[in-house]
Amino acid sequence: MVNVLVKRLFVIVGVVVVSSSAAYAQGPAQAPPVTMSLSGPRIGMTYLSPGVVDSINEDFNKDINPMVSQFGWQFEKRFMSSDTGATAVTEWVLLFGGVDQGVVIPSLSWLVGMRTVSGIEIAAGPNLSAAGTGIAIAAGVTARVGNLNVPFNVAVVPSEHGPRFSFLLGFNARRR
Repeated sequence: MVNVLVKRLFVIVGVVVVSSSAAYAQGPAQAPPVTMSLSGPRIGMTYLSPGVVDSINEDFNKDINPMVSQFGWQFEKRFMSSDTGATAVTEWVLLFGGVDQGVVIPSLSWLVGMRTVSGIEIAAGPNLSAAGTGIAIAAGVTARVGNLNVPFNVAVVPSEHGPRFSFLLGFNARRR
């Protein structure tokens, strides 16, 4: 199952890279976009549906509660901005869940999305986790305090064993 998903992911990424390169080559020359790193720590909670809990209990041979802690890091880059202030972002989110219950459930998501000038954001992308694979769908808002950004995000990852619902918050500072 995982091999099929990984193969499909590589095909999709390949098609996007090839088609976007061809489209870019046909347009007028543009200045490269200004990129900005917005990486930082993340902390939160994830609710695991009963099917996911059962799967993890079997895989780890440990009984866990459906609410697990999350600790990790979000690697985020802003790679395009519009005249309206909307920006395109790509982010890798590496989380370790369940530490509060004596188990480590790793999770990695690659998300691509948009953020408005007011800080409202949406993103989606693949998620690979010991709890199952799926497509992560996230939304949130980023509050700004000077150069400090404080994101509040909710996410859902539907999977074959059931959905996982997460709430994460963190911080980062603007730096180029």
